[in-house]
Amino acid sequence: MNYPRPKNLNLFTIHFPVPAIVSILHRISGVFLFLFIPFVLWGLDFSLTESGFESLQQWLGSIFVKLIFWALFVPFLYHLVAGIRHLLSDIHIGDTLKMGKKTALLTFIISALLVILTGIWLW
Repeated sequence: MNYPRPKNLNLFTIHFPVPAIVSILHRISGVFLFLFIPFVLWGLDFSLTESGFESLQQWLGSIFVKLIFWALFVPFLYHLVAGIRHLLSDIHIGDTLKMGKKTALLTFIISALLVILTGIWLW
C-alpha cells in the first residue's frame, strides 16, 4: 500500500538537532577554507621577498587587514574543533546520543572561546 505522506520542503520549519548543525557547519567551514587557499598562498608568496615581507608587515598594522585575518581564522578554528570532535566520534568517544549533544555544544563553546582569544591576540 502506498500512503501519501506529507512533504515539508520548507527548511526553516525543520528543527535540526545540535549535532546535525555542528556537522553541517563543519562542511560549510571546509568550503570556506578551500576558497581561502588562493589568498593564503598569494600572501605566502608575497611575503617570501624582502620588500613584500616589509609591505605585508605594514598592511598588518591596519584594522581592516586585521579584520580580514580574523575572518580567516573563524572558519579555521571552528573546522579544527569540529574536526577533532568528528575524529573522536570515529573512535567511538562521545558517539552516544547524550554525549553527541554535549560534545556538539562543547564544540560551539570552545570555538567561540578560540575566536575571542584570536581576536585579542590580533589586537
